[in-house]
Amino acid sequence: MSAPSFFFYDLETSGLSGSDDRIMQFAGRRTNMNLEPIGEPYNILVRLNDDTLPSPGAILTTGITPQKTLEEGIPERELAKILTEEVFTPDTVILGYNSVRFDDKFIQHLFWRNFYDPYEWQWRDGRSRWDMLDVVRMTRALRPEGINWPTTEDGKPTNRLELLTKQNGISHESAHDALSDVNALIDVTRLVREKQPKLWSWLFKLRDKREVKALIDPKNPKPFVYSSGRYGSSHNFTTVALPVAPGKNGNVLVFDLRVNLDEKLAKIKEEFPDFEVNPETKFTNLFFPAFKELAYNRCPAVAPLSVLDVSDGWTKIELKKSEAKKNLESLKNHPEILRRIISEHEKDAYDKKPFDAETSLYDGFLSDQDRARANSVREMDPKNLADFHPNFTDDRLPELLLHYKAKNFPDTLSEDEAKQWQSYREARLSRQAPAFIAEMEKFQKEGKDDFILEELLLWYQSLQ
Repeated sequence: MSAPSFFFYDLETSGLSGSDDRIMQFAGRRTNMNLEPIGEPYNILVRLNDDTLPSPGAILTTGITPQKTLEEGIPERELAKILTEEVFTPDTVILGYNSVRFDDKFIQHLFWRNFYDPYEWQWRDGRSRWDMLDVVRMTRALRPEGINWPTTEDGKPTNRLELLTKQNGISHESAHDALSDVNALIDVTRLVREKQPKLWSWLFKLRDKREVKALIDPKNPKPFVYSSGRYGSSHNFTTVALPVAPGKNGNVLVFDLRVNLDEKLAKIKEEFPDFEVNPETKFTNLFFPAFKELAYNRCPAVAPLSVLDVSDGWTKIELKKSEAKKNLESLKNHPEILRRIISEHEKDAYDKKPFDAETSLYDGFLSDQDRARANSVREMDPKNLADFHPNFTDDRLPELLLHYKAKNFPDTLSEDEAKQWQSYREARLSRQAPAFIAEMEKFQKEGKDDFILEELLLWYQSLQ
């Protein structure tokens, strides 16, 4: 039996897309439930495969070149094994800073590409995930006392980790180095828990989506406090929201009670005079983020409305009770808008792209039979893998297997398979090239780091 623990982690990546880009550095550190470090930290470079052109902007930020990952890194299949066997152990709370919306997606796709279950690490055997960014946002908005809060040069609130640590005298040797960011985050977590333990404990419970559902129920709608990056910095990313309808994938659609629909509608009509009669107009886009989805399983920072009745909460979030009540009435006066929003949310919101097994993780779950066959892939000796052609029922898996073999054991490919891989690789690089070239030209004109840009140019040339 393992003792409950936290595992703080951070990634440096080749770009912003969890499906298309790749992990280049993984760092993490385990602590006990008192936030005291356990064991040695992890700091691992991961080899960038020759099917990927990284974002020059990302590489300029991290300083990790593709060549450095080839010299010092491990294959991503080995990272997947380390995470499964050593890092994401039972009873571990896995957390980062914006990890639920960013880093976790990279981990999911890492596991998918390497024939591990992409989701079990988040919940099985007592594991759970959490995210300190929204905890920090709500703490700043509702209970800021005891912590020094940074602002941008023009005075806007910001919760950037490197600025938060600087304002509070926390050591943060190298921002955008994954291990440095992890150590800084552990100290920030200690700070928040020390200064605002009740709020910290409340939000810690919301790792369990059942706790969130108990507070936010569209069948019994009650206003609640909600901190989210979608609400912007002007009010510390925090508002009072109301659940209005079930959303996609078991989520819930909520309405921002800062918004007056009468006023919003008047502004929209100025810009789109034919708004009411044009069936092509997307209400979801026009009214976002007045209406947005809340995902129960993403550890949202939410709280009952009663938290605003103490510590001058309504004043802190710059919203009056009377204003929220008036805006609720404006919502009731426009049921046609709500019906249209609900209708659009019920439809498939994803743009259809050319089929790519590596980016199709969210297209569906595997059957038990395919899961068993997938498990056997990563356990198979390369000699046997060459002739392994299981009868997958999921159309994504044969192509995924081909890519797995090509990137890890290219000698196992038949002549036809090698041609298929080369064709895929060339098409993928061709899609990435325009953005890569445009970024390179931009940074060259700005006189950015010559060494890194030279390395990236050499990487690009080596892939041709």
